[in-house]
Amino acid sequence: MALSLDKAKELLTVQVQMASGYNRNAARLILEEVEREHGQEAVDRLIRELGLERVFGFKPGASFRPKTNQQ
Repeated sequence: MALSLDKAKELLTVQVQMASGYNRNAARLILEEVEREHGQEAVDRLIRELGLERVFGFKPGASFRPKTNQQ
């Protein structure tokens, strides 16, 4: 089942309220899922709406997908 944008916003709001290093990591994982399911525009919108740049340093345009080691 896909993560809806409403549910992602709800989960991210909790992470913002707590705002620790652990919550930053949780927020990254949520944004990774949003990016995979809904695309970069949805991620950027959540970053702006919830002030994630101010709280966690996440900038619009940043990718949250894991980097793969290709050799």
